[in-house]
Amino acid sequence: MQYKGTAPLHPHFLDHVLRVAKDHLPPRSKRRLRAQRPSAARLCPTATCGAVRAEAELRSRLLLLLLLPAEPPRVAHSRAWERRRFVTMNLLPLESLCVFLLPQVWLALGMQEIHADQETIGKISAAGQLMWCSASVDILFLLDGSYSIGRGSFERSKHFAGKLCDALDIHPGRVRVGMVQFSSAPHLEFSLDSYLTKQEVKERIKRTAFRGGSTETGRALKYILHKGFPGGRNLTVPKILIIISDGKSQGSTAVPAMQVKERGTTVFAVGIKFPRWEELHAVASEPTEQHVLFAGDASDAANGLYSALSSSICSITTPGCKVESFPCERRTLETEKELAGSYVCWKGSKQQNVMHASLCPFYRVKRVSVKHPSRCFRTVCTDPCDSQPCQNGGTCVPEGLDKYHCLCPVGYGGGTHCAPKLSLECGVDLLFLMDSSAGVTLEGFLRYKAFLKRFLQAVMGRDSPANVGVAQYDTSIRIPIEVGQHKDVFGLMKSIDALNFSGGGTLTGRALWYVAQHGFRRTPVFADVLDDLPRVVVLLTDSKSQDPVAEAAKYARDRDLLLIGVGSSFVRAELAEVTGNPKQTVVYSDPQDLFNRIPELQRRICSVNSPEGCQVQSLDLVFAVDASAGVGLANFLQLRDFVRSSSWQFTINRDVTQIALVAYGSRAHTVFALDTYTNNSALVQAINQMPFLGDVASASSALLHIHSDVMTVQKGARPGVSKVVVLLTNGGGMEDAAAPARQLRDNGVTVFVVVIGDAERDTLLRVAGSPSYLVHISSYEDLQRYQDLITERICEEAKSPVNLCKPNPCMNQGVCILRPGSYWCECHGWEGPHCESRVPRGDSPRSPVLPTDSHVQQIPGTFQHFSGAHRHPKRS
Repeated sequence: MQYKGTAPLHPHFLDHVLRVAKDHLPPRSKRRLRAQRPSAARLCPTATCGAVRAEAELRSRLLLLLLLPAEPPRVAHSRAWERRRFVTMNLLPLESLCVFLLPQVWLALGMQEIHADQETIGKISAAGQLMWCSASVDILFLLDGSYSIGRGSFERSKHFAGKLCDALDIHPGRVRVGMVQFSSAPHLEFSLDSYLTKQEVKERIKRTAFRGGSTETGRALKYILHKGFPGGRNLTVPKILIIISDGKSQGSTAVPAMQVKERGTTVFAVGIKFPRWEELHAVASEPTEQHVLFAGDASDAANGLYSALSSSICSITTPGCKVESFPCERRTLETEKELAGSYVCWKGSKQQNVMHASLCPFYRVKRVSVKHPSRCFRTVCTDPCDSQPCQNGGTCVPEGLDKYHCLCPVGYGGGTHCAPKLSLECGVDLLFLMDSSAGVTLEGFLRYKAFLKRFLQAVMGRDSPANVGVAQYDTSIRIPIEVGQHKDVFGLMKSIDALNFSGGGTLTGRALWYVAQHGFRRTPVFADVLDDLPRVVVLLTDSKSQDPVAEAAKYARDRDLLLIGVGSSFVRAELAEVTGNPKQTVVYSDPQDLFNRIPELQRRICSVNSPEGCQVQSLDLVFAVDASAGVGLANFLQLRDFVRSSSWQFTINRDVTQIALVAYGSRAHTVFALDTYTNNSALVQAINQMPFLGDVASASSALLHIHSDVMTVQKGARPGVSKVVVLLTNGGGMEDAAAPARQLRDNGVTVFVVVIGDAERDTLLRVAGSPSYLVHISSYEDLQRYQDLITERICEEAKSPVNLCKPNPCMNQGVCILRPGSYWCECHGWEGPHCESRVPRGDSPRSPVLPTDSHVQQIPGTFQHFSGAHRHPKRS
């Protein structure tokens, strides 16, 4: 007989269905399955079946799963009986399997739905977590542990039971809880007097093991009729029976359920998995709308149960809460069979060895969802967020019945109700320069308007000392809102709303020239006093300029304008060119991220009055960078980037901070000295020229070089100014560096050691002198993260008091003599403030007469020349 079947099904699908079905078999049936695997050759013996042989084996194994009894008989079957059973299974079409297997792979979602808005659903769930029952009552859980439920749904039933216990005041004199599990037969898990605290009951529920078997709900109810509530109290204490089941009993439940209810027991029927609602309604107490629940949503079911009990047993209700009725819909998955077509099949005849072809019908079986309209009674409590207490677009999040907190937009949150938390307490004249060219598009322009309004609403208070104006530019430049024109935020918002998009070219350079000359008009505070506040320009653009910006930006900065650039990463480089300092740029990653930058912009604006970093501290700083082959070129470039970005933390000029740069391998090389550059831009360009040396590292030669040829008065070091050396290394070549580092410290120079990667810590500590001056970083990629920490430590040293004679400012073996707040040099064969000029031959050395209160101290001028210098006695 040739195989006549439908198109083969995908073997992966069959494997999946097989695994699902096997998971729900009892252990004994699984063992039988492993022992009775049919072979594909026996099921399909001819060569024509080769393409479907694997499918045939899967089909037969799946059928075997279905036909194996849950409780195999004790008497072994004959081999002939086994063969007959295989023949029967092989003749069944695979489509009939779907009736049994598909329910195992459906998700139990949406079996009950309350028709209410999301806010009400949230209130129902919140109220379910707040409800509490402290009455004298006996509660018995009747858990379905049959195979139709399965282990997964049984665990959800246990979770629901534990959830209900959270709201019960479990105590011997108040609420008592017990549990019975039923399947083929009921089994008492624990009686009502076994555990007397909530924690003990919940722990015991968690330990309850799934038993399996058939669904004998009627038998379990008869057990309750016969045994009552094990461990319960007398009839004066209310009895509550909570049945958690799928309602698919294999026997009648109507009569025993009615008898249980007639004894005064309140019965709740809680559906699980794919409930059969008709049976659940039959066993539940009246009104069934209040006593039939679904365990899929534990908080909702808990609310429904306690809502039903609040009017009778648990009579204490929370103030502000009430039970309301909602339309709801319960669903059931049911099987439908429809004719899908026909196929050729073979039928026998009365004649021997004769068969006839015929058409046999082919049916398709599918699962459909059937809706059952109903009513659900739930407790809803008044929400503290109903009054909408959060302002300025904040979102109210309730915390119980009388508390809440507000999730506030960026820039707000100064109070409970999202009050502005930022403020422009710094007195500035502030001009926003908005790009309204075609490059930013209408959408971008409107975004900048919204950002500007949000920013000013967040930072502008009634008494803000800042004066604000707005300018627009494209091909032309105009100032529709003069600086200081509006003294109130409301009028400023109306003027910003009136701004219109114009389009045109993007001439940022021309706009900077214009606002530098005409953007700020100084008005007199009194008749003869001008309001001389710092002036800040905030550039808002997302389009590259069509004209040069460098010269115009320098002109504006030279006129004491603080330039701040706000834009996307697309214009990052141009914004840095405009501001002259990457620290003065605010770059956002996406349109929404722009609004997250409001606090950063506020800090940048007010930094005009309180510079960040060490911008107001006098400091002589030397970076010593390991440029050896041990570091490698790629890592050296990261070190160079670190030095470049760190230099922007300092104001470079003769009066504030001076920076020198030394690169070293086996020998040290001065890239530039302390007094070489007097502004940040020129300094950064010089850092970019630092060479990679590529030989063996020697940190000792670098520190000796700094001691003798960099940190000296001849090379620009200033007396009375804090001095710091930052050594950037991978830890190589540090063996002999401790001695020159100690010499630098003896001369008043702080040595920071920043090591990247693994290195010998003891050696590094001897160089740094203290763990406070040693910074260990795991990788070069993490170097930038430590920039703020290193800068902060340098700034702390810059604030420390200094010894005016360390390092020795006197040249040519001159002796530095301290005086109160000053010093002077005692010269021998030399003259000048620092002994810098040789005395002509024949003249006697000229040295000032020491005052009586002077203190004389000889300090070696350099490591090489003065280590053995003659020391003068101290004078008192």
